[in-house]
Amino acid sequence: MKAKSGDFVLPGDILGVSEQFIPAEWTYDDEGEIKSLVVGVVSRDDKNKRISVVPQTDSPAELKNDTHIMGQIMEVRGQRALVKIDSIKGNRRKLPVSFVGGIHVSQAKKGYLSKLTDAFHIGDIIEAKITKMVGLDSIDLKTSQNELGVIKAMCTRCRHFMKQTGKNDVTCPHCDNREKRKLSSNYQV
Repeated sequence: MKAKSGDFVLPGDILGVSEQFIPAEWTYDDEGEIKSLVVGVVSRDDKNKRISVVPQTDSPAELKNDTHIMGQIMEVRGQRALVKIDSIKGNRRKLPVSFVGGIHVSQAKKGYLSKLTDAFHIGDIIEAKITKMVGLDSIDLKTSQNELGVIKAMCTRCRHFMKQTGKNDVTCPHCDNREKRKLSSNYQV
């Protein structure tokens, strides 16, 4: 399908190929095919070789640089923590698709961090800031600012939520396990 300006499209509809266009707002590249992320109308810019979709309803939440997101730690391995991005902070609308971002050990906190497990564990709920986006597959996050980081820590032993007992220390009220985290200044008990 070669979409024309004004065509009505649904999420996943093919708009063109990456040899023809650069994906713009509300589109993405899926192995060379440019597809729509939302229900809307196609907008082609043939001069600049860009194709986008104008949403039909109120715009869904959109990820972009400097956006604060809420998410959950999925994996902590080596020098990178993977985060399932659940929502944009302050926006009640859901994201149109699932996104995964990554936090490099150098972006977790200010100063030296010897191991990433001193900042995050699987199941922790965090607030982070998007620093770089390349398509939908590569989203870099950081938590080095005071208001960013873990807002709810989960005990690695019994999976209960933990209480803050120090600047970057948490204790489980259920099993008394003590752990370190990169806590947000907005940590919730």
